Amino acid sequence: MTIGSSDNSSSKINGVIARDVITYSDNRGSFAEIIKASEKDFLVKFGQLSWSLSHQGVKKAWHIHKRQTDLMFVACGDAEIILYDNRENSSTYKTIQRILAGDNYGRKFVIIPPQVAHGYHVVNGPMHMIYMMDREYDPEDELRLPHDDPKIGFDWVSTQKIK
Repeated sequence: MTIGSSDNSSSKINGVIARDVITYSDNRGSFAEIIKASEKDFLVKFGQLSWSLSHQGVKKAWHIHKRQTDLMFVACGDAEIILYDNRENSSTYKTIQRILAGDNYGRKFVIIPPQVAHGYHVVNGPMHMIYMMDREYDPEDELRLPHDDPKIGFDWVSTQKIK
C-alpha cells in the first residue's frame, strides 16, 4: 500500500518547499525515502542531522536563522508547522504559511530558507521530528522571537507553555 498527500498550505512563501514523501507500508511496517542527494531540492551542503521528540499539545515558536537552511520531516505523530517570511526583500514578506504533516496529514519534508521564522504545534503526539541543517548548529545564528510577536500577529493561544 502507498500513502501520500497533497500540499495543504494556505499561502506559499518564496523558497519554502513542502514536498510529499511517499510511504510504503505492509504487514511488516513502513518505509519512506525522505530525500535523495540527486533531487534538485536537496540542501546544497550537509551540516547536521538531528532528532526531536515533542509531546501532544507542545508549541514551539518562533525560531529564525540568519544563515542556516532547515529541512524538517515529521516521522511520527502530527504537527502543524507555521512559517513567517521575515525577509524584507522577499515578494512574500510577512506571509504566513501553514503546513500539516505526519501520520494523518501525509508525510512530507519541508525546506525552510534562512530568515523565515518557524514554529510548530504538536497536533497528535508524541511527535518525532527529524531535521537536517546545511551547517552545524551555531547559537550565534539562531534568533528567537516571542510567540506573540505583534509584527507577526499569529495566534498561538494555548494552555501549554510556548518555548
